[in-house]
Amino acid sequence: MSDIDTSVPHSARIWNYWLGGKDNYEVDRIAGEEFLKIFPGMAMGARASRAFLHRTITWLAAEAGVRQFLDIGTGLPTADNTHEIAQRIAPESRVVYVDNDPLVLTHARALLVGTPEGATDYIDADVREPEVILTAAAKTLDFSRPIALNLSGIMGHVADDESALSIVRRLLDALPSGSYLALNDGTNVHSEANRQAHQQYNESGALPYIQRSPEQIARFFEGLELVEPGLVSVTRWRPEGITPPEVDGYGAVGRKP
Repeated sequence: MSDIDTSVPHSARIWNYWLGGKDNYEVDRIAGEEFLKIFPGMAMGARASRAFLHRTITWLAAEAGVRQFLDIGTGLPTADNTHEIAQRIAPESRVVYVDNDPLVLTHARALLVGTPEGATDYIDADVREPEVILTAAAKTLDFSRPIALNLSGIMGHVADDESALSIVRRLLDALPSGSYLALNDGTNVHSEANRQAHQQYNESGALPYIQRSPEQIARFFEGLELVEPGLVSVTRWRPEGITPPEVDGYGAVGRKP
């Protein structure tokens, strides 16, 4: 725990606070509340992003038949993590998590325990280190069989568009045909207050988070076959029940031919 810097807010811990979790510090709660003062809808957006993760992992395991998952930017464990969703459907599923926050690492060791039939692992690495991630993930995942790459709310932390695209393409290049990319990130099209809140957050000393347009996010899926309904606000990706309102977060699932 000595590596945890409690003097600077961290996105994973702020996200945990917005989701109603307890794995955060005062500095994170202050930053989270300051954000909500400007844009109260962010807590709903966080829950919508989490629900998107649940629906996409469910679809990948139940409908697409994927049995291997590489989840980068894991965040703090909550209810229904990727391995729990996948292994509930297919106990033999193998899941590798990647994050670089010491608090996430501490909790991952204790909580990310999967089924006896499957496997779960945790890699302490940064999304900017695709080679490190791929080498370590190969100890658990079979890269000759389809893998679902999950990037939920993480690529906004890579400010430069071309660098972000290069990272995603390098990761996808390592995956075989029949693999999938499930990606969602914050956008800047529905709320000026959201944009202002992110600007203030980026000036707080925390690792900046860059909102992108849907058109910019679409570039991550170039060369992939988009699963219906394509790139949409995360609340509109195969929702259950009535059609929910849109939020400033877009995502999609794409298949590698």
